[in-house]
Amino acid sequence: MRIGELSERTRTSRRLLRYYEEQGLITSQRCANGYRDYEEKLVDRVLQIRGLLDTGLPTRIIKQILPCLDKPRAVVFSDATPETIATLERELERMTQRIECLTRNRDAVAEYLDAVRANARRTLAEAPR
Repeated sequence: MRIGELSERTRTSRRLLRYYEEQGLITSQRCANGYRDYEEKLVDRVLQIRGLLDTGLPTRIIKQILPCLDKPRAVVFSDATPETIATLERELERMTQRIECLTRNRDAVAEYLDAVRANARRTLAEAPR
């Protein structure tokens, strides 16, 4: 797919996609006319990159993590400095806290929705016919 389609499907600007490519986070093939051509699997990859960026991870660390998202996994340890490990530990804890918060919120919304639906069914059943 062309960069415009990848941009549209991931809601990521073309400029950012080119930046991700410059950083080695994604790759493209070049068509004969020089246009970039991206594989379908990059839709998920770009969404993963954006999610990791949203957690506060810098692109240099994301680049190290990306092989762990592939199957089969190919983990590279060459750049795992103490600073990198500390950053990852902090970010992992932040992600865990966010997941716990989102889980609580999801459960609260589900419980409220169940109650609203039950009330609506009761009201419908009690309505005069």
